[in-house]
Amino acid sequence: MIEVRELTKRYGATTAVDRLSFVVRPGAVTGFLGPNGAGKSTTMRVLLGLDAAASGEALVNGGRYTELRRPMREVGALLDAGAVHGGRRAFDHLGWLARSNGIAARRVTEVMEQVGLAGAARKRVGGFSLGMRQRLGIAAALLGDPGVLMFDEPVNGLDPDGVRWIRELMRALAAEGRTVLISSHLMSEMELTADRLIVIGRGRLIADTSVRELADRFERGIRVRSPRQADLTAALTAAGGGVEAMPGGTLTVTGLDVAAIGDTAAANGIPLYEVTPYSASLEDAYMELTAGSAEFGVRPGHDGGPALEGRVS
Repeated sequence: MIEVRELTKRYGATTAVDRLSFVVRPGAVTGFLGPNGAGKSTTMRVLLGLDAAASGEALVNGGRYTELRRPMREVGALLDAGAVHGGRRAFDHLGWLARSNGIAARRVTEVMEQVGLAGAARKRVGGFSLGMRQRLGIAAALLGDPGVLMFDEPVNGLDPDGVRWIRELMRALAAEGRTVLISSHLMSEMELTADRLIVIGRGRLIADTSVRELADRFERGIRVRSPRQADLTAALTAAGGGVEAMPGGTLTVTGLDVAAIGDTAAANGIPLYEVTPYSASLEDAYMELTAGSAEFGVRPGHDGGPALEGRVS
């Protein structure tokens, strides 16, 4: 399990993480979301002992990462796929990591096959594409068969097949009872991959929720179609609903549930062609949650075009 308790991290006068607390539990994929500069990577670096906290705690399995005797057996992480010596062969890179943590050499072969790099095992990393480097970094994270996994933007550089592969891998790892934390800016991918979401902005917690709960929180209403739109609008308004006409001949209804809409239409003899509840996409919900928390925003320029507006995070 990952536990962050009242964590604060400062770089000079800038507070990158501000009294942040959350728990990541096993058996689920947890998405770690937030605008650039929100403190996601900093939090992961503190969890892995790469940065020291000003106050608070960042624990893995109840202890500090730096206290683990063979950390790769408990925690696997990918923060920067480019942090590999370009002159080293892929197999050798994983081999010395394995030896440093008492992991058998055969495990190197296993993880290279698992991530699809078996054919590149003897190639030098300097010739790898970004997607291949990502796969190598994921292989390193899996090397010790750990129960806790942390990935910072793991789909960067992957083609569509690779994106699907990493999605299925993350979900399979969580299904095995592992703790999986993924930082990402791709909301559409998180919507397909994550079970739970931790959203931060300016170093502070904004939301700790499930994907389903977040969608329900930003429910948009119920889409209704009928050949007697005007009559249905009048009937639903009289029943206490809010009704808005939408393009394409549909209505958006708020304030009434599906049963109430159906009962009202039936009582007035009005046929219905569609009654569909719909919620905001994860991207829409995320944008609403993090409004005002972005390090950089866009405002209209003097010529009507966008102009970049910076904020101190």
